Amino acid sequence: MSGSLGDMGSLLKQAQEMQRELDRVREELRRSKVEGTAGGGAVRIEITGDRKIQRVEIADDVANGGDKALLEDLVLAAMRDALSKAEALAEESMGRVTGGMNLPGLF
Repeated sequence: MSGSLGDMGSLLKQAQEMQRELDRVREELRRSKVEGTAGGGAVRIEITGDRKIQRVEIADDVANGGDKALLEDLVLAAMRDALSKAEALAEESMGRVTGGMNLPGLF
């Protein structure tokens, strides 16, 4: 029976180490930034690796162009691009910790 308790202690230690590493990666993602663009860079959106919007930049010619529908489409496309990049960054970062296992709810 003492062997199974030793195994349990080892598993607990591994889980604690993984948790510390996951916390470190989450903090790294909070500090990381990715940029999504649309319209050849006419609209740029910067977000963190944990998907917090930091900055929206719209080129003057697009902003002053008066085409509201175009501007809305460009902002939406840039946001989708940024979110896709942030998601890929998070998956890559978390995958290094989890060995590629998909563990729901980690991020």
